[in-house]
Amino acid sequence: MPTMLPIVKPAAVSLADVLPDSIAALSGGRGRLGLPRSRSAVVVVVDGLGSHALAARAGHARRLVAARSRSLDSVVPSTTAAALTTILTGVWPGEHGLVGYSAIDRANDRVVKQLSGWDERMAPETWQRSSTAFERTDPATASIVAVGPKIFAGSGFSRAILRGAPYRGEDDLASRMRVAAERSVAERTLTYVYIPELDKAGHAEGVESPQWTSVLEAIDSALGVLESSVARGTGIIVTADHGMVDIRHDAHVLFSDHLDLMTGIRHVAGEPRFLHLGLDPDVDPGSVASAWEERFGDSAWVTTRTAAITAGWFGAEVAPDVLDRIGDVLVAPRKRIAFYDDRFGDDPGRGMVGQHGSITPEERSVPIIRMGAWRT
Repeated sequence: MPTMLPIVKPAAVSLADVLPDSIAALSGGRGRLGLPRSRSAVVVVVDGLGSHALAARAGHARRLVAARSRSLDSVVPSTTAAALTTILTGVWPGEHGLVGYSAIDRANDRVVKQLSGWDERMAPETWQRSSTAFERTDPATASIVAVGPKIFAGSGFSRAILRGAPYRGEDDLASRMRVAAERSVAERTLTYVYIPELDKAGHAEGVESPQWTSVLEAIDSALGVLESSVARGTGIIVTADHGMVDIRHDAHVLFSDHLDLMTGIRHVAGEPRFLHLGLDPDVDPGSVASAWEERFGDSAWVTTRTAAITAGWFGAEVAPDVLDRIGDVLVAPRKRIAFYDDRFGDDPGRGMVGQHGSITPEERSVPIIRMGAWRT
């Protein structure tokens, strides 16, 4: 019997509210998060900081744990391309169009990576179809700067999601905090700070590893310095795009062991924890979904695109030009497995320990931590 699909209901407060509400607070707007008015603001996104992992390492992040916080559900799929774009645009993947780590580009009969695969056939300025919160902000309301590692300056993904904000490259975590503190001296400034180091450690070593914990400690310390350094009246909010789970190497599901299921599948997109399967035109999605459900239904949610959209997976609205980017059949593990297409050689991604993308609480639940003037 098919497994009941998780229904993703619109929440009263969502990850999409974080940046718009932070900007609104500079003018006294309370927004859904109820942030009090502040003279300046800092929004920090710690890539990969899930609520469950933070709670499990509470003794290593005392400053973050002591601050006023709550948990929210990230988007579906729970991955950087989709979730970070939601934070920066204020809309869900069905509207902004970045529906996974990789997506199906049917017009060009290919699969494209959303973080690094940009080219003339996938222009960042139009493929990401929503205005950013930065673009919608009157300069008189807030002076905005985005701060992150230098390598991301001018990248296709940055052009897609950071439109409207000058980018300042700072490779050192302490330097990013220093820039945010210095900018807080002026009123009506908002500094967006991106921290990818924790996610990187999780992928390489696992979220349960000493290395991940060590990076968490460094981030906790840096945020403590930031809070003590910003100008009085500065609000700070810390959140994340997704959580993470560790997957054993022997829990990898290899396509080469299930070739009978690959008939009629033209494109494999998404990521190991959230597959988008694009089918040949004459193939029935229901039949493919049934075959995958019979094989993997005890460890994954398997559904058609139509059913997933009805269940709200990609948000309340899915734009017509986003539909084709979504797989005809979707596979989201609910147990600790990961799917790899090894038919054309071993996938180097199999070296990852920490993974994310699915709908489990460990992957979707993220903290919203209020510090500075927003602490109380």
